Amino acid sequence: MKHNFNTKFLAFAFLFGILFLSSFQSIASSDVDAKEEENFDVTGLITHHILDSYGWHILDYKDGAGVEHPVSIPLPIILYTDNGLVIFMSSAFHHGEASVAANGLTFSLEHGHIKEANGGTFLDFSITKNVASMMLSMVILILIFSAVASGYKKRKGQAPKGLQSLIEPLIVYIRDDVVIPNIGEKHHAKYLPYILTLFFFIWINNLLGLMPTGANLSGNIAFTMTLAVLTLIITNVSGNKNYWSHIFWTPGVPLPLRVIMLPVEIISIFTKPFALMIRLFANITAGHIVILSLVSFIFMFKSVALGFVVGPVVIAMTFLELFVAILQAYIFALLSALFIGLAIEEHH
Repeated sequence: MKHNFNTKFLAFAFLFGILFLSSFQSIASSDVDAKEEENFDVTGLITHHILDSYGWHILDYKDGAGVEHPVSIPLPIILYTDNGLVIFMSSAFHHGEASVAANGLTFSLEHGHIKEANGGTFLDFSITKNVASMMLSMVILILIFSAVASGYKKRKGQAPKGLQSLIEPLIVYIRDDVVIPNIGEKHHAKYLPYILTLFFFIWINNLLGLMPTGANLSGNIAFTMTLAVLTLIITNVSGNKNYWSHIFWTPGVPLPLRVIMLPVEIISIFTKPFALMIRLFANITAGHIVILSLVSFIFMFKSVALGFVVGPVVIAMTFLELFVAILQAYIFALLSALFIGLAIEEHH
């Protein structure tokens, strides 16, 4: 049994590494062919993969004539302008090579950003790659928990089976070891749905970001900031009299020290969610950059032999990132529960 498990584990590791490396091969090799006398653009490659975009790029290929053709999934561009609503698909830009005329305005894609030819202003509600990935994660979560809920209804009172066996221990662990110890037995049921949603939502998006051509959603500062702001709002809305008295007039300390502590405590309201935002953003982005940098060595030195050295390291780093994906989701959920617990703690 142990031998069989090790064999499957190694096979999966090898397959995952090959898939991950192959996702960048066509992009990197095309850059090398096009700029044979220049150095390989590592910064451009990494930036392309960690930033958001208006299309979901899959790969590049060359036809018989040597002409390069990008392959991507077009996403809807939704712009609210002074002339009304403008909607078209990102494929109309032809990967930034063409402009789009609509409602008397001309739009172009420059360095990953939409510009209007005459400098017109507009509100951008487009479904970008990160937004599409977030929607996909929502669908996945709905499907997972719908299947788990259905399993409990069909097999009421029986031991968990299948997907239930994976999800139930995670739910119980978050409830018993994260929410109840930090928020308390009395109030935990009120905040448990939020903490569970945070954990699974971040974890699923972290995993999607590790898939070939996946979106780097958790490495987007706007995404992590939104989650942190939600925790900030819930924490301070839930804060009781004891919480606010400690912030505005710290009890048990001399009057001069209270005056000094007041701005410090007010600043601490915002530094806590700020730390949540930066921690998740920095850890996920750093992991992507490290893996992409390692892959780039192969094309920088144009050596196939180097691939046999870098490949195992990339596979190891990828499995480390799989651990980081759930670790960062756990830390975000844990600290959110801790901050909420401090805000609702009763005076002793």
